[in-house]
Amino acid sequence: MKLLFSIVFCTLIYSVSLAQTNTLDHYLEVAKNSSPLLKDLRNQISSGQLDSLRIRAGYKLQVNATSAGYFAPVVNGYGYAGAITNVQTLNALLGVNKQIISRGYLNSQLAMITLQRDSLINSGRLTEQDLKKTITGQYITAYGSLQQVRFNQDVVKLLSEEESLLKKLARSNVYKQSEYLAFLVTLKQAQLQLLQAQLGYKNDYATLNYLAGITDTATVDLSEPDIQKTITPEVSSSIFFRQYKLDSLRLNNTRRLLDYSYKPKANIFADAGYNTDFVQPAKNFGSSFGFNVTMPIYDGGVRKLEYKKIRLQEETRQNYKTFFNAQYRQQIAQLNQQINENENLLAEIKAQMKYSESLIKVDTELLQTGDVKIADLILAVNNYFTIKNLLTQTTIARLQLINQLNYWNK
Repeated sequence: MKLLFSIVFCTLIYSVSLAQTNTLDHYLEVAKNSSPLLKDLRNQISSGQLDSLRIRAGYKLQVNATSAGYFAPVVNGYGYAGAITNVQTLNALLGVNKQIISRGYLNSQLAMITLQRDSLINSGRLTEQDLKKTITGQYITAYGSLQQVRFNQDVVKLLSEEESLLKKLARSNVYKQSEYLAFLVTLKQAQLQLLQAQLGYKNDYATLNYLAGITDTATVDLSEPDIQKTITPEVSSSIFFRQYKLDSLRLNNTRRLLDYSYKPKANIFADAGYNTDFVQPAKNFGSSFGFNVTMPIYDGGVRKLEYKKIRLQEETRQNYKTFFNAQYRQQIAQLNQQINENENLLAEIKAQMKYSESLIKVDTELLQTGDVKIADLILAVNNYFTIKNLLTQTTIARLQLINQLNYWNK
C-alpha cells in the first residue's frame, strides 16, 4: 500500500512539473547564446577587422613631435670635448615619415587578415555544428527517457485497472489467490520500473540543461523533435572541407608575402622645427628631408628554405584532405545504410506491435469471464512491454543516426 501511495504521489508531482513544454529549437537557441566559445570567435572576427584597419593606417603618413635638450658642462677645463658634444643643444621638431610599398604588397597583407577572418568564421560554423549535434543528441536521449516514462505510466494504468477486476474474480473463486498474487507482483514491478524511468528522465533532462547552459532544476516536458534528413552538400561547399581550401589560399598568400619581402623597400621622411647649439639660437629654425632604400642581395639561402617549408605544409594539407575525404564519404554512406536498416526494423516492430496489442485486448476481455490464464495475460503484457521498449529504443536510435548524418550535411 505504501508503494502504491508513493507511486501516485510521485506521479502527481511529476505530472505537475511537466505542465510546461520545451522544444529542441529552444535549447539550441539558448546553447548558442550562452556558448563562451562562440562569443570568443565573434570577438576574434571583430578584432581581425580592426587589424585590417590598423594595417591600412600604418602605411599612411606618420607624424611625430619630438623634443630633446642636452647640456655637457666643462668646469675648469674638465668635461666632454665641446667639438663633439656642442656642450649644449635643444631641439623641438615635427617629423613626417611615409613608407613606400606596392599595392600588391598591401593587398597581400590585407588578404592574410581576410583569410584569418574567414577561417574564424568557418571555425564558428564548425563549433556551432558541434554544439547543435551535442544538444540534439542529448535532447533525443532525454525525449527517449520521457517516452519510457509515458509507456510505463500506460502499463501501470492498464495493470491497475485489471488488478481491481482480478481482485473481485479472485474473491469469487474464478481465479486462484496464487494467480492474483502473481499478477500483483507484475504490477509492483511495473510501478518500480515507472519510478526508475522517471528518475532516468530527470537525470537526462538535467544533463540537457547543463549542456545548454541553463541553470534550472525544474523538470519540464519535451516535445517530439522534428528531425529530418538533410541533403548532403557538395564537397566543395561543405564547411568541413572549406578549411582545407582556406589553408591552401593562406599558403599561397604566404609565398607572395615572402616574395614581396625580398623586393626593394623605400622610405621618405621630413622634419621641421627648432634645433640649436645656442651659438646663434635665433637663426636655428629650419627643416630637413631625405629618403632611404633597402635592396636585399643575398640572405644565405633563407628564402629557399622558406619555400621548402611552404611546400611541406602544402603536402601535409593535401594528405589530411585526402584522408578526411575518404573518411567523410565512408561515414555518410555508413550512416545512410544504418538509417535504412533501422527503418526496415521499425516497420517489422510496428507490425509485431499490432499482434501484441491485439493479444492483450483479447486476454483482457477473456479475463472478465475467467477464460484466460493469468500467466498467459502476464506473458502477453511482458511481451508487449519488451516490444514497446524495442520500438522506443529503435526510434531513438534512428533519430540519433539522423542527427549524426545531419552533422556532416553542412
